[in-house]
Amino acid sequence: MLWSLIVLAVVMLAPFVIVALNALKTPAQYASDGPLALPSDITFQGVIDFWDRVGFGQKLLNSFIISGSVAVLAVVVSVLNAYALGIGRIRGRSWILIAFLVANTLPQEAMVYPLYFLAKETGLYDTQLSVIIIFTIIQAAFGTYLLSSTYAGFPHELLEAARIDGANKWQTLVRIVVPISRPTLGVLFVFSFIWTWNEFFLPLVLLISNDTQTVPVALGVLQGQRLMDATMTSASALLGVIPAIAFFLIFQRTLTRGITAGAVK
Repeated sequence: MLWSLIVLAVVMLAPFVIVALNALKTPAQYASDGPLALPSDITFQGVIDFWDRVGFGQKLLNSFIISGSVAVLAVVVSVLNAYALGIGRIRGRSWILIAFLVANTLPQEAMVYPLYFLAKETGLYDTQLSVIIIFTIIQAAFGTYLLSSTYAGFPHELLEAARIDGANKWQTLVRIVVPISRPTLGVLFVFSFIWTWNEFFLPLVLLISNDTQTVPVALGVLQGQRLMDATMTSASALLGVIPAIAFFLIFQRTLTRGITAGAVK
C-alpha cells in the first residue's frame, strides 16, 4: 500500500516538477541539455518575459474576481434552491432536480452560440459580468442538485424546534440550516472556484479584449503565437497552475471537514 502511494505521488508530481525545472532554464540550456536535465544556472527570465508579454497580473486579477464571485454566488443560489427543494418539498421537486441534472450534462459547445447571442443582445459581451452570470448558473445547477439530497435528510426535529420557538423560514435557514451544513457549503465553494478558474472555452468566446481575459485564456492564446520558446511555455504553465494549487492548499481543511462530515456521529 505504501509503495503504491509513493508511485502515485511520483507520477502525479513528475509533470509539475518537469515544468518547474524548464521554467527556470534559458532557451540555450533547454536546447542543449533537453527537458529532463537539471538547470545549470537558475534564471527567472522566462517567467518575467511571459508576465510582461501577456500582462499576467491583470489576467490573474480577472480570474480571481470571476472565480471568487461565481463561487460565492453559486453557493448562495444553491442554498436557496436546495432549501426550497430539499426542505420545503415544493411540488414537482423530482422533475426540477431532473432538469438541473440534465443542465449539468449539456456540453458547453451546445450552449456557446445562444450564450454568445444573449451576451451580444444584452450588451454584456466582453464583460466579466457575462461570464460571472453564466458560470453562476452552471455551478448553481450542480450545487442545487448536491445540496437538495443533503437537505432532504436534514433532521426535522431541529426544524420543528425552530418553528416552535417562533423562527420563520428565513431565520431557520440562516441560523440553523446554513451553520449545520457549513462543511458541505465549504466543499461546494472550493470546487466552484477551481472549476471556474480552469474554464477555457466560454471565456475564450465571451472575453476578447486583453483587459477582461482570464488566466486560462491568456495561456491558450499565447500557445498559438509565433516565436514561442519552450521555457516561456513552461513558465506560463507554472504561473497558471500555482494559484489554483495555493487556493486548494489554503482550503484543504475545509475540504477535509466537508468530506468527513457525517462520517462519525
